[in-house]
Amino acid sequence: MTSNKTPLYQQHIEAGAKIVDFSGWQMPIHYGSQLEEHHVVRQSAGVFDVSHMNVVDLNGSGSKSFLQHLLANDVEKLTVPGKALYSCMLTENGGIIDDLIVYFMNQDWYRVILNAGTHDKDMAWIRQQLQNFTDATLTERPELAMLAIQGPKAIGAFTSLLPADAAAKVSELAVFQACELDDMFVGRTGYTGEDGVEVILAAEAAVDIWQKLMDVGVKPIGLGARDTLRLEAGMALYGLDMDETTSPLVSGLAWTVAWQPETRDFNGRKALETEKQNGPGQRMVGLLLTGKGVLRSHQQVQFADGGNGQITSGSFSPTLARSIALARVPATVKTGDVCEVDIRGRLVPAVVVKYPFVRNGKAVIEIEQV
Repeated sequence: MTSNKTPLYQQHIEAGAKIVDFSGWQMPIHYGSQLEEHHVVRQSAGVFDVSHMNVVDLNGSGSKSFLQHLLANDVEKLTVPGKALYSCMLTENGGIIDDLIVYFMNQDWYRVILNAGTHDKDMAWIRQQLQNFTDATLTERPELAMLAIQGPKAIGAFTSLLPADAAAKVSELAVFQACELDDMFVGRTGYTGEDGVEVILAAEAAVDIWQKLMDVGVKPIGLGARDTLRLEAGMALYGLDMDETTSPLVSGLAWTVAWQPETRDFNGRKALETEKQNGPGQRMVGLLLTGKGVLRSHQQVQFADGGNGQITSGSFSPTLARSIALARVPATVKTGDVCEVDIRGRLVPAVVVKYPFVRNGKAVIEIEQV
C-alpha cells in the first residue's frame, strides 16, 4: 500500500508523534499521552491534522439533482450558503458505502468531505453514478489540507489569529455552517462532541497556521484521542459501526434518511422502505460496563432472554473513567436492560444506556445510577 504523508508530517515528527499507517497515510496516533490529549480537547483546545480526508467539489447546474440521487439525506434542505448536511451514501441494497458531510456553497457548487479509508471505492461509485447525470462535474482537491480545531477554547484560539472582520465571521457561524475567508474554508463542524471548527486551506499554508496555533497554546492531538472523543460523543465510525452490510436503520442513523418527498428516488430507497416496513431486527445502543474490563469491537453481548448482539466500537472513556461501547443488538432491547459481555471468555455485566455519553465536556448519562 502506498504510504502518503500530509503537509504536516514533519511537524508531527518534531512534536514527538508516534506515527502509524492509517488507510495508507502516515498519521500521528499520539504525541506522548493519548489520555492527556483527550482531556485537552474536552477542557481546552486541540488541533488534529485531518488532511487525509477526501475533499471533493461538485460543480454545475446538475449537481443538486445528482446529490439528491446519490445521498440518503436530501440536499434540498440546504438553502443558505455554507450550510452543511450529514448523510450516508448507499448501495442499491441499502448498505452504507460511506458517511460524509456535504456543504451547499451556491446552486452550482457543493463541497463534499469523504473518509480517507474509503477513497477508491467512493470515487469509483460516485463516478459511476455521475454517468447518468449531465451538467455536473466532479473535482478532487488533493492540493488542500484540513485541520480540525476542537474544544471549548478552540474558536477563541483560532479567531485570535485572524483579522477582526474574519474573526467576527467565524465567531458568528452556526453549528454545521461554513464560510469562506480569503484563503480558507472554515466550518463549525467536528468529530469530538465539542465546539470547534474544521479548516480547509492550501497545503502550503497549513504549516504556518499549525505553528501559529501552537504559539497560542493549542495542543496537537493524534488519531487515538480522536477515536475516544468521537465514541464518547456517540459518533459512528465507518468500518466499525457501519459498512456496506449494514443500513442506516440498524446503525443509529435513521435520522439521516430523508423520506420526503416520496418522489425522490435515492440509491437504496426501495431496500430501506422494505426494511422499515418489516421492522429492522436490530438497533444501535450504548453500553456502560458495570464490571471490570475494557469493551472492544467485535465482543459478543448476551441478554437474559437469549438475544445476542455485538459491540461495534468500544473503549475506556477518559471522561467517565468507565468502559463504554456502541453495540448492535436485537431491536427489542431497551435502555436500562442489563446484559453480559464476553471479554476473553469471561462474562462481564453491563447495562444498556442512551448515547451520546459525553457532550460539551460533560457526562450526559447518570453513571451513578447504574
